[in-house]
Amino acid sequence: MKRIDFLQRASAFLGAGFMMSSFSKVHQPSSDMENAPFVLPALGYAFTALEPHIDAMTMEIHHDRHHKAYVDNLNKALAGTAAAGLSLEELMGQISKQPVAVRNNGGGHWNHSFFWQLLGPAKGSQPSAKLAAQIQKDLGGMDAMKVEFAKAATGRFGSGWAWIIWKDGKLQITSTANQDNPLMDAVETKGVPVMAIDVWEHAYYLKYQNKRADYIQAFWNVVNWDFVSQKFDKINS
Repeated sequence: MKRIDFLQRASAFLGAGFMMSSFSKVHQPSSDMENAPFVLPALGYAFTALEPHIDAMTMEIHHDRHHKAYVDNLNKALAGTAAAGLSLEELMGQISKQPVAVRNNGGGHWNHSFFWQLLGPAKGSQPSAKLAAQIQKDLGGMDAMKVEFAKAATGRFGSGWAWIIWKDGKLQITSTANQDNPLMDAVETKGVPVMAIDVWEHAYYLKYQNKRADYIQAFWNVVNWDFVSQKFDKINS
């Protein structure tokens, strides 16, 4: 079965009534990432809130199925181990010592919990003056930053993420494979994440099919710059 046929059948299977009831929900965010057992953080907006740039069906499947699977599998992998008492960020910092199931699912949980907060329905959101000045200084301004960020995101072969991180006193653009992130001790370029985009196909395939570049361009319409600016300010406080 072709991938697009499979996705279309999956969409139909969910059922219109179920979709509408789910789309109408407005979720409140959760920051319960302190230690296992971990929980699925809720969204701070309805599944429809990012339309037309990211469709409601994708948001529902991405959050309620993909992210939930990472949380469930992470808890299973940690059960009864010494690492079960660690926070999620502590796990990231020693991920090279953990089995692959913890790396994949722990990374998936951290990455998505961060990603949901980076998105928002507010229009006209802009980076703070402090962040904008840093982007100008380190990345050549907003337009140049978007070009380089898109290169990192489109250039990531297969599944992964593109990031803007804080490293050595400046902003840098990088990418990671699979569910790795810059907090992990096992990645090539480590730093503190400031922004990210998920370029796994499940993040965009229902709407954009194989047009990853179109999804990346649309992403800028739903960036929650208030959150990104607060994250940057916290790093530099």
